[in-house]
Amino acid sequence: MDYMTLKEASEKWGVTPRRVNYYCAGGRIPGAVKFSRVWLIPKDAKKPADARRKK
Repeated sequence: MDYMTLKEASEKWGVTPRRVNYYCAGGRIPGAVKFSRVWLIPKDAKKPADARRKK
């Protein structure tokens, strides 16, 4: 499986790397794995819904 870094995911989804880290740490991205202090996100992962906004 191919993975992307926090920086790549943040550029793809239009959010900060810190927000992507928050998604990963909260278990909101299925398939994300922590490898030596760095989160790896599957390339086909979708951006989780942002709970701060109304739907």
